[in-house]
Amino acid sequence: MFKRLLIANRGEIARRINAVAHRMGIETVAVYSEADQELPFVKEADQAVLIGPPPAKDSYLNVGALLEAAKKTKAEAIHPGYGFVSENGAFARACTEAGIVFVGPPPEAMERMKDKSEARRIVSSHGVPIIPGSHSVLPDAAAALAEAERIGYPVLCKAAGGGGGIGMAVANTPAELEKAFRQCSDRAKAAFGREGVYIERFFPAPRHIEVQVLGDHHGRTLHVLERECSIQRRHQKVVEEAPAPLFANGAHAHKREQLFEAAVSAAKAFGYANAGTVEFLWSGDDFYFIEMNARLQVEHPVTEETTGIPLIEWQLRIAAGEKLTLEQPDIRRTGAALEFRIYAEDPVRFLPSPGTITRYRPPEGDGVRLDDGYAEGAKVTPYYDPMIAKLIVSGTDREQAIERSIAALERFEIEGIKHNIPLHLRILRDPAFREGRIDTKFLEHHAKPT
Repeated sequence: MFKRLLIANRGEIARRINAVAHRMGIETVAVYSEADQELPFVKEADQAVLIGPPPAKDSYLNVGALLEAAKKTKAEAIHPGYGFVSENGAFARACTEAGIVFVGPPPEAMERMKDKSEARRIVSSHGVPIIPGSHSVLPDAAAALAEAERIGYPVLCKAAGGGGGIGMAVANTPAELEKAFRQCSDRAKAAFGREGVYIERFFPAPRHIEVQVLGDHHGRTLHVLERECSIQRRHQKVVEEAPAPLFANGAHAHKREQLFEAAVSAAKAFGYANAGTVEFLWSGDDFYFIEMNARLQVEHPVTEETTGIPLIEWQLRIAAGEKLTLEQPDIRRTGAALEFRIYAEDPVRFLPSPGTITRYRPPEGDGVRLDDGYAEGAKVTPYYDPMIAKLIVSGTDREQAIERSIAALERFEIEGIKHNIPLHLRILRDPAFREGRIDTKFLEHHAKPT
């Protein structure tokens, strides 16, 4: 196992990785920008290195500065967390060339997954169902129009190198498609440096189901059950939970097993190792591959809390060359868990709310876990994602987890900035949510402010 680990991230995930590493007897190195020097993750690491000014491109995305910090502190491995350089195949390759272990999948696997149109082709060749759509990047709007005639409207334009809902647009008619194609191409070039766009059939109100997988470098790949992430806003997840309410009371049992098999097949098709997530769209009685994420997911705690499997610990063990000692039949779930992303944002207009946190009193109690990145007196700056914390609440079943969640959110005191706790409470109290009747359009029709 590594003696020293550099954590190439910030906030709550940096703190979580730091805590796991310390529990395993690994020394840690934090890297931080000038905007973050007073945050808890900097103070909790064994060493901390300033890597640049506040803008992410000059600090957390600065590959040269990250590698220099690792060399300076003699770190043997780098854990990228999620976001920033976590899915940067060039960075993973640079780590390897520098003799530093990248805690994540092989660069080759990351590169296969990065181009989403190519990823569709790869998994389809291994029997994984994909959304009907173009088989490759489309050269122009005329090609998109011809493809749309084949698969039928509505269609979704997507940037081949995209993520987080960037470079996506729905088209219901040929005229809308021409406009959407140009928009997606322009946004893709601006955000990802390439114009590649492909199209898929658009499902108006699907559910979003994902499967956690673990793979080692010795040929073993396992799934760690599913999560549901259907509560979304602008393609960004808001509330996640395990198990998926979709499968309550044994519903879709056969399809659920097929889902797990498809996730493992997809991971093997990419040559995946380490922890990853295979995401699926579920419509009617069918599921379709969306993408595979080459990293830890923000919502991984609901899997940890319901299976007892420490995913970050396994990431480190796999990266160090250890074999998976888990057996698929032994991976079972107990109870239910929900995760709430607590953001510094206006709960009605959904605009970021940077500022100083003047009061911070997180809840405690049975089933309550908090992964946070800030403390009282800390400043939330406009430079990064405005997530303050993740509140994870578990119970013996979904009903108890919901009741505990309401109580925990009501006790969560944050002042000095606006936050989205009121939104979470509206979601939890909505009858449709309580009954498990959720989809990706839930927030458009439910949990409205009164």
